[in-house]
Amino acid sequence: MSSGIGNRVKCTIFGESHGKAIGCVVDGLPAGENIDMDEMLVQMARRAPGRDKTATPRSEGDYPEILSGMLDGRTTGAPLAMMIVNHNTRSGDYEDIARTPRPGHADYTGHVRYDGFNDIRGGGHFSGRLTAPLVFAGAVCRQILRRRGVHIGGHILEIHGARDEGFDPVKVDAQLLERLAAKPFSLIDQAAEGLMREQVKTAQKNMDSVGGIVEAAAVGLPAGLGSPMFEGVENRLAALLFGIPAVKGVEFGAGFGFASMNGSTANDPFDYDKDGNVITLSNNNGGILGGITSGMPLIVRAVIKPTSSIPQPQKTIDLIDGKSAELSVRGRHDPCIVPRALPVVEAGLALGLLGLIEYEKKGG
Repeated sequence: MSSGIGNRVKCTIFGESHGKAIGCVVDGLPAGENIDMDEMLVQMARRAPGRDKTATPRSEGDYPEILSGMLDGRTTGAPLAMMIVNHNTRSGDYEDIARTPRPGHADYTGHVRYDGFNDIRGGGHFSGRLTAPLVFAGAVCRQILRRRGVHIGGHILEIHGARDEGFDPVKVDAQLLERLAAKPFSLIDQAAEGLMREQVKTAQKNMDSVGGIVEAAAVGLPAGLGSPMFEGVENRLAALLFGIPAVKGVEFGAGFGFASMNGSTANDPFDYDKDGNVITLSNNNGGILGGITSGMPLIVRAVIKPTSSIPQPQKTIDLIDGKSAELSVRGRHDPCIVPRALPVVEAGLALGLLGLIEYEKKGG
């Protein structure tokens, strides 16, 4: 099992959903960086369960206990280790799943890969609960990046067809990103919230779930980060983002929209701004060309699939009897994971970008 990622800045995540604790170790952080714990907790709260009607009612404090790597509020340069103790678990809700795997979840594939020894309670190491340590790591990196002039934020672009307006890929600015990054239900156009919540409410009433799309951006990045062919910015960030449970698609800039464009409209014409900096007049490539940052805003979107744990009866198999079976999932589950997934996507973006900056700075 590989639960670590990164080059100069490395993050390893440990624990299971219903184990004693979850946590992470972040290695390679620069020393002497002040970390504001109150700001950290804002990000943890955005992801935490039990805070919004779109989320599972399982309530966890998600308070990170720092074990090493920080002294008097500053990074020491040693590995930054953190854990969150699990309290509000109901493992009995998962007894049936050991033999009747949930459709759409990793119960079956985990059983095959680990010969049935994987921890099934709450999804074990496959659970979305493991994204809490990633948000912690990303929140640390986000604060360090801000001091380097890089700002990260995002919003809920879509929930089951109900859409917010998208970022202006050329003009998205730091102030907007910082405002969005402090919200629990982040939207550019707040008028979209009612219809989005209605989609979630309808799915929940029907014992079902819904998915959506989140859009994130980073501004202030210098041109020249990343390397072809397999150390490109998209490569690095996509690997992080696909590590988030429920992410099933990632696109940069216009993404799949390129399929319906001509080259004349897809290309981003170059120009100079009033200060003599190189810019592009459009930003279909999302701030990345040839795997290397162009200096324009980095725009990325991630598709979040509907939560697989639903009470609606579904066809499955009985791994013990070797027969067809039916499963109605018990327990506390999100009718929509999209709002809670957004801060995780932002965290992955922050972790990956700080790693790229540190890699270049140290002559990687």
